[in-house]
Amino acid sequence: MTKLNERRKAILRAIIQSHIDLNIPIGSILITQRFSVGLSPATIRSTMAKLDELGYITQPHTSAGRVPTEKGYRFYVDILMEEETFSINSALSDELSGRLAIIRKDCNSLIKEAARTLSLFSRYLAIATPPRTEDIVLKRIKFIKYEKKKVLAILISEEGLVKNKIIDLDHMHSQKQLDRAANYLNNRFSGLVIKRVREKIAYQLYKEKTMFDQLIDSLLYLCKDIAPLENNDFSLDGLSGTSNLPDFATLKQIKAILRAIEDKNFMLKLLHRVSESPGTRVFVGMESILPAMKELSMVVSTFSDNKHASGAVGIIGPTRMNYKKMIPIVEHTAKALTQILSET
Repeated sequence: MTKLNERRKAILRAIIQSHIDLNIPIGSILITQRFSVGLSPATIRSTMAKLDELGYITQPHTSAGRVPTEKGYRFYVDILMEEETFSINSALSDELSGRLAIIRKDCNSLIKEAARTLSLFSRYLAIATPPRTEDIVLKRIKFIKYEKKKVLAILISEEGLVKNKIIDLDHMHSQKQLDRAANYLNNRFSGLVIKRVREKIAYQLYKEKTMFDQLIDSLLYLCKDIAPLENNDFSLDGLSGTSNLPDFATLKQIKAILRAIEDKNFMLKLLHRVSESPGTRVFVGMESILPAMKELSMVVSTFSDNKHASGAVGIIGPTRMNYKKMIPIVEHTAKALTQILSET
């Protein structure tokens, strides 16, 4: 990317901030009225022409002012992330934290409330995913006799997450037998992260095939599939936020966007990729993710329990969103989640 001198950088920031505030093409006169740049309109126009040539802004019509391009917004966000110290006012901070603290004991409800709260305060579509299952710490496994040869397997994590799955056994077993098997597995695997549990199960099945009785052997084999328990507790809130999608969005585009963001596998894959890089990230223009999202941006931040597990929370809105306002709101929500999960 071409390195901009201070004059071009200042004019570009003025154009982008004005476009975010006003949603109209920005001209040189307007910049002199809104910012103390110390330059004449003619000098500003000359600088704008160069920024246009470099691809940071564009002119929608011959007689119109300029609007930022995706490249311009990316540059703007990069500068913000490098140079700005984001903050959120204390009243908003207290209200955000307070809404989440009310349901601090229920991890799944907490994540859903985080999405609802973020959508409420940002007025955009909010997304959140709990900590990745493979990173959570196993507290205990329980087996409950369900019907005939079916058993309900329940996985409880140290973080308070509860997962369950119906499994089929080759033979019928009593609850007492199931409890004995659960105790054996808990003694071997309790306190390990799920990823490690899966590895140990695979190793033991390979090396110690004949060491267990039939029931434990069967449950151990099934647990290799239960243990990962891919996380489907993806939370999405604020579909009313689609009213804040870009003005240019056609009905076809909006339908494609809604299909994508309601596809849990699609969004989980995206958020899991994000959660691998701690901190806050801004994706400007999401065409590489989905063509219909070309003129949308995502602000997302990771949270954790300060042990092993990490998840992500964020918003999706128009590229013309107010990043100075949205970034600290998303960051604060993630920090509040980290604090609450670390205390439970």
